[in-house]
Amino acid sequence: MNPHATWFEFLPGYRALHDKLAGLLGRTWTWQMFQTTHFQLDHVLGAVLVFLFLLYGATRYAAAVKGAKDGGLVPPPKFGLRNLFETLADTIFNLMASIMGEKHARKYLPIIGTLFFFILFSNLLALIPGFLPPTDTLKTNLALAALIFVLTHVFGVREHGLKYFKHFMGPVWWLAPLMIPIEVVSHLARPVSLSMRLLGNIAADHAVVLAFFAIIPFLVPVPFLVMGVFVAVVQAVVFSLLSTVYIDQAVAHEEH
Repeated sequence: MNPHATWFEFLPGYRALHDKLAGLLGRTWTWQMFQTTHFQLDHVLGAVLVFLFLLYGATRYAAAVKGAKDGGLVPPPKFGLRNLFETLADTIFNLMASIMGEKHARKYLPIIGTLFFFILFSNLLALIPGFLPPTDTLKTNLALAALIFVLTHVFGVREHGLKYFKHFMGPVWWLAPLMIPIEVVSHLARPVSLSMRLLGNIAADHAVVLAFFAIIPFLVPVPFLVMGVFVAVVQAVVFSLLSTVYIDQAVAHEEH
């Protein structure tokens, strides 16, 4: 198997589907830094695989909690999928609460928690030979960052109404011509920085792990796999916490 091949290539009909979508979605135009793309279906299938795993985990968790006599208050004695999901959910909730308070953390946990789980397990997919992580491409990361960008302003308008846009004009009205361009550029830079940071770290980590697997596949890659787990967790936390900060800034009320 060559370094860029994946297990998905063994699926029946994969090549035909890949070639058909490449003709529809592949980019052939070029402009400055944008060159023709090497279209890959593997990132999409990787995202589907992560989604199915999270769906399975959520279903198992709900069934375990519903079937427990204590209503799910007491964790099971043996560490399993339920414990893993509870630990991760508690961790991201506590981090969110430290930024925006427990009330808002509970309110926005579904979106930030889902984002955290998806990014985390997408990152971890890079550590399994024969798989490409969905976060190894700018398309996935930019879509996630754009979602947070849109939701940030939606939540801000929902919380403050049209008064939300007053903060773009600065503390006094006569600074508006200067502040509006600065604020617009700073907000547009958020999805770019979120997506590029995640892409750079995951792509680099995946390349390092893949290189050592190609040279000596036994024992030698273990330290880099451990480092890869650390990078996967940290990048998922960073993306989620920055998203939390952006939402908190949008919905926060000024102190008087």
